[in-house]
Amino acid sequence: MSERKPIESWLTDMDGVLIHEGVPIPGAEEFIKRLKDKDRPFLVLTNNSIYTPRDLQARLRRMGLDVPVENIWTSALATAQFLDDQRPGGTAYAIGEAGLTTALHDIGYVLTDHDPDYVVLGETRTYSFEAMTKAVRLINGGARFIATNPDETGPSTEGPLPATGSVAALITRATGKQPYFAGKPNPLMMRTGLNRLGAHSESSAMIGDRMDTDVLAGMEAGMRTYLVLTGSTGKDQVENYPFRPSEVVNSIADIVDLV
Repeated sequence: MSERKPIESWLTDMDGVLIHEGVPIPGAEEFIKRLKDKDRPFLVLTNNSIYTPRDLQARLRRMGLDVPVENIWTSALATAQFLDDQRPGGTAYAIGEAGLTTALHDIGYVLTDHDPDYVVLGETRTYSFEAMTKAVRLINGGARFIATNPDETGPSTEGPLPATGSVAALITRATGKQPYFAGKPNPLMMRTGLNRLGAHSESSAMIGDRMDTDVLAGMEAGMRTYLVLTGSTGKDQVENYPFRPSEVVNSIADIVDLV
C-alpha cells in the first residue's frame, strides 16, 4: 500500500470542532493561528445555510477566532456552486435565510415563485406552512428539488429544532420527489471546497465531530479524516459505523502540532 502524502490542506467543521454553544473549544484559536502562520490552505465548513460567510466571520471573531471570510465554506455556497455548474443563470424559489439567498444572487440566479427551474430548501428558523405548500405545488409542476443539507435537527439553547432534512422529508412525502442534498455527507461539498483551495484530496484532511456527515464526506472525497470527541459522536459510537476515521482524537488541540 502506497504511503500517504503529507497533509498540505485542511478542511474543518465548525460547530463541535472549533466552537461549542458559542464558546471556542480549547485549541481552536491555536489551530487557526498555526494554519495562517504556516500559510496552509484551509476552509472552515458548516452545513448551516442560514448565515453568509461574512456573518460567520463576525460571529467567530467575537469568540476570538480570526477566520478570513474567503476561508469559510457553507452548504449554501456549495449549493449555489452546484446550481451554477448545472444551469447557469437559472431561476429558483428559495426557502431560507440570507446565507442561501445571497449565495444564489451572487451566482446570478433570479429568485421567483413563477415557474422556477428549482425549488431550493435551506435552513430557517421560520419555516412557514405557506412556503412549504408553494414548494410542493412548484415541484409537482416540474421544478427540480434541491436542499442545502440533510440535517434533521439543529441545535438551540432550548433543545433540538427541526432542520432542513425534516422539512425536506415533509415535502418529499407530499410530492414523491427526493431532493438532491448538496451539503455533507455529499462529497460534492468537500470536492468543491478543495477546488476552491486548488488542493488535492490525497494531500488534504477533514476534521469533524460527526461520523455520519463529516467523516463520511471526507472519506468519500478521498481525504484523511480526523474525528474529534468534542461534538456529536462519542468514542463508544465509532464502532457502530461500517467505516472508520483515519484517526480519533480528543479535540482540535491534538491536531495543532500536525499542521
